[in-house]
Amino acid sequence: MFLLGTEVTNRPPDRLVQDGLAFVPQMQNVFPNLSVHENLELGAFRKPRGMNERIARVQEMFPVLKAREREKVGRMSGGERQMVALGRALVSDPRLLLLDEPTAALAVGYQDLVFDKAREIATSGVPVLLVEQNARKALQMADRGYVFDQGENRFEGVANELLSDERVVSLYLGKHKADKSKDAA
Repeated sequence: MFLLGTEVTNRPPDRLVQDGLAFVPQMQNVFPNLSVHENLELGAFRKPRGMNERIARVQEMFPVLKAREREKVGRMSGGERQMVALGRALVSDPRLLLLDEPTAALAVGYQDLVFDKAREIATSGVPVLLVEQNARKALQMADRGYVFDQGENRFEGVANELLSDERVVSLYLGKHKADKSKDAA
């Protein structure tokens, strides 16, 4: 496997972090007994210089993190915790951001926020690799997509093209509500 042109297969996780990889796991992705601010500070352990500026940028992106910076993360909702996890990853100043099922078990409003922020992060110049069950929504915000089935890559290509590929739609996406209304007409 390569990380931005560098072979990283079998590289220890701490070395991957040093190389600029930030990973937000699906579950248990925050320190619930620590405050929001303490969680964000942990993101800067490999790059302490400029930490306060990076935390300020994260708080600008997620204003609730500034408003609740002294609160223990364990008291926050799932969507707010996900913002903390994303924020901590961004404070590390990553060269690549990996998101594993970032919308799992979140309310729809938080799901939309996570997708919007992932796109905003990618647009800012940080590549985002997103693994997501909500394939339709993920492909709508992505540049490129890969559709895996039973651990094998079944389809890949430009995300918009995958969204309109009849095989991908019929096998993995199902009809969209807008498509169903056409059938009723």
